[in-house]
Amino acid sequence: MPDPATYRPAPGSIPTSPGVYRFSDAKGRVIYVGKAKSLRSRLSSYFADPAGLHPRTQTMVQTAAKVDWTVVSTEVEALQLEYTWIKQYDPRFNVKYRDDKSYPWLAVTLNEKYPRVMVGRGKKRKGVRYFGPYSHAWAIRETVDLLLRVFPMRSCSNGVFNRSKQMGRPCLLGYIDKCAAPCVDRVSAEEHRAIAEDFTAFMAGQTAQFVKRLEREMKQASNELEFERAARLRDDLGALKQAVEKNAVVFGDGTDADVLALAEDPLEAAVQIFSVRNGRIRGQRGWVADKVDDAETADLVERALITLYDGEDDEAIPKEVLVPVLPDDAAAVRAWLGERKGTQISLRVPQRGDKRALMETVERNAKQSLVMHKTKRASDLTTRSKALEELQAALDLEDAPLRIECYDVSNLQGTEVVASMVVFEDGLPRKNEYRRFVIRGVDGQNDVASMHETITRRFRRLLDEQAAAGATDVADAGDGDGSPSLLDPETGRPRKFSYSPSLVVVDGGPPQVAAAQRALDELGIDDIALCGLAKRLEEVWVPGEEDPVILPRTSEGLYLLQRIRDEAHRFAIGHHRQRRSKSMVESALDGVPGLGEVRRKALLKHFGSLKRLRAASVEEVAEVPGFGVRTAATVVDALAGDADKAKAMSVNTATGEVLE
Repeated sequence: MPDPATYRPAPGSIPTSPGVYRFSDAKGRVIYVGKAKSLRSRLSSYFADPAGLHPRTQTMVQTAAKVDWTVVSTEVEALQLEYTWIKQYDPRFNVKYRDDKSYPWLAVTLNEKYPRVMVGRGKKRKGVRYFGPYSHAWAIRETVDLLLRVFPMRSCSNGVFNRSKQMGRPCLLGYIDKCAAPCVDRVSAEEHRAIAEDFTAFMAGQTAQFVKRLEREMKQASNELEFERAARLRDDLGALKQAVEKNAVVFGDGTDADVLALAEDPLEAAVQIFSVRNGRIRGQRGWVADKVDDAETADLVERALITLYDGEDDEAIPKEVLVPVLPDDAAAVRAWLGERKGTQISLRVPQRGDKRALMETVERNAKQSLVMHKTKRASDLTTRSKALEELQAALDLEDAPLRIECYDVSNLQGTEVVASMVVFEDGLPRKNEYRRFVIRGVDGQNDVASMHETITRRFRRLLDEQAAAGATDVADAGDGDGSPSLLDPETGRPRKFSYSPSLVVVDGGPPQVAAAQRALDELGIDDIALCGLAKRLEEVWVPGEEDPVILPRTSEGLYLLQRIRDEAHRFAIGHHRQRRSKSMVESALDGVPGLGEVRRKALLKHFGSLKRLRAASVEEVAEVPGFGVRTAATVVDALAGDADKAKAMSVNTATGEVLE
């Protein structure tokens, strides 16, 4: 691995101007591209003390063998050149945005003699009016199908149009009144263009005038006793209102804006964008990015904006762009967008009102997108097989780890210490085999000792279960092949701890791994593989090794380990919160006259939480078995006094006075 000192530029040789720099490896491949307001300041930071660098940045610097740069005039030019180079060189240490979907647009070809409405993809053409983008083509077709009965414009291809014109007979849409049939001269070119312009005006948000016009015509037809025409107009009005409902107003002031939000984990980030035009949501798009470098949320937002608007025409860029956090070079991004739009662009973080509410909706969609991406990835059999094979190779195992158990410890400042055990078989969770542990032999906040106790208790139970199964088989000789039975003879169900894992994963680094290995050694178990996954750097640690096993960021094996670790963490947190809620109820009820342990447990079981118990009336408490009206009143009064005291404490603390 090259030493950064061997290719560090000479002092004073790096300019202080804005620019873009490239790190290349020994084979000349560009591995990282970045931009800077001051090249000297930025590049000098890479060659400082390696211990002060982010671990991923440290790896990049040690992988590189050369750095060069290009000076530009402004930060906007640096922004554009950085994106160009990232697309050109595809550097391995830059975030990989993969927007591999071709998002459909609703297009109206106003540049033709007889305008046509259709689904459009790819590069935009001059003279065509676009609406969207939409997430699915069927969403466009549903909208068009509703509107064609009110705005019967042409939607057929040129081939169908010319064939109908030659035959003198319209297509099916012409017969069912979803096309004005300009192909057979039912309407003139000017009349058909007027219909198309009304369609585009409606799609642009001018809906009220068309609704009022149909209502007026319907009432007029009814007054003139033209009931069939009035019924047809009524149905048209219903279709129009249904189309309006599909595009509900989110901004009352008719704002044009794009709303961008992110959902992240240590390996990936999901990007979602809602396009709002004339106050209505007109489209949605999104993609998933691999987080290869140490980019923060602000960097991800900046790169997402450049990916989104690069190559777009000025009409596709709205006057307002809402983001979860501002990019570090927000002024440069605004200037770049302004140059493309030809006018000033507002780039800001919404704080309140409708725009903040929509931002929260987009964030929820981004989180859902990331969950769906992970679920799809985890459910694929080929991907799971590849992940298990990668783990087998990386950890030097004899066989693929078909059964993996992962352990995590959770506590709050050393109180209510619990641990979790989750089980994955063939890369999928086996939730019926999850287990919880309450740590009692450890004082205070000591995750290492807690992990040692958890592993000891779990595998002591394994040995006990196997011994019990062996004894049962000896007593029932002749019923089997001599191997220990994994079924409980009394219940006929699998023994809780009788299955031995292929791999044990602990949440943590070398200290937790060493504690788990010590527990296994003390029990005389030497045939179970063990590793730890450190949360901060996603490094895989194995016992007795000074350096971690580094799996590629795109590795399916690393993704599987991360998913198992996150599931163990979720399960441990849930158990910890449940016990903390229970302890809060019990502590709040301590000292209530006539309330012993049995009654406290009955209250907890009936109401489930302290919040619900405090909100209960005397009659509701009296419904709990073992409680009378007098005892129920005592409980309600005690909890009400406790709540008032807590409220008074918080109020007076806010003013600087603490009351007992």
